[in-house]
Amino acid sequence: MIRIAILDLYNGAENQGMRCIRQIIREWSEQHATPVIFDEFDVRRNNEVPDLSYDIFISSGGPGSPWDGDGEIWEKKYFDWVASVEDYNRNELNPLKKQVFFICHSFQIACRYFGIGEVVKRKSTAFGVFPVHVLLEGQQDPIFQGLPDPFYVVDSRDWQVIKPEFEKMKEQGAQVLCIEKYRPHVPLDQAIMSFRFNDYMIGTQFHPEADAEGMSIYLQTEEKKKIVIEQHGEEKWHSMIEHLNDPDKIMFTYAHVIPNFLTIAAKQLQLAEV
Repeated sequence: MIRIAILDLYNGAENQGMRCIRQIIREWSEQHATPVIFDEFDVRRNNEVPDLSYDIFISSGGPGSPWDGDGEIWEKKYFDWVASVEDYNRNELNPLKKQVFFICHSFQIACRYFGIGEVVKRKSTAFGVFPVHVLLEGQQDPIFQGLPDPFYVVDSRDWQVIKPEFEKMKEQGAQVLCIEKYRPHVPLDQAIMSFRFNDYMIGTQFHPEADAEGMSIYLQTEEKKKIVIEQHGEEKWHSMIEHLNDPDKIMFTYAHVIPNFLTIAAKQLQLAEV
């Protein structure tokens, strides 16, 4: 039995992310004939974080600024939780290491915690289905096994992580795995789309859990449709809907990134128990 903790950072906001995370876990459990139980922790509203009895942790996306929690009780507890997982994994007496996946908002907060990149506001909102480039380190990381370069992701953010601190990364054993699409004509820093923070912690700026159903519901709400058309034009909105139905785009990412993470974590648990 694998025990998974889902850290909910949506702060009560309506979302598709939690549904998708639950769905991926259930599908993975069934496909791999591996029994799984999972519990959810409302981090920002209830100051909840899991203990270390869980094997795997997935920390969700969420609304607002990644600096909103600065000085708040929930963020202190969250950072203490990350530190406790790090300490546990460093201890050689603990062969069963704890694996953590940080998604979007959690990724930005984790980048603040590890101090390996600047977390800044974007000039404009990034929202839609975009290509992401896999660096050599990403191609060698089993998380992105089976994914082409570029692969397509759901991106939804007003903030970004730029300017990686390579000296700090080297000290911590961190690597940049993916970056946003190349735009040589745009004089702006390229955002980091995935970090491996250490051997057991990884994160993505994008939403690897997003599926076509959830994005389609989200894009077709009057509010979001109006925003996309006002900012990018009606052609862009139709293009987004079209991308959702392409099995080689976000559904391919949905079927690989978090499932790969779960498979790697489960394999590590099995090897440690032998």
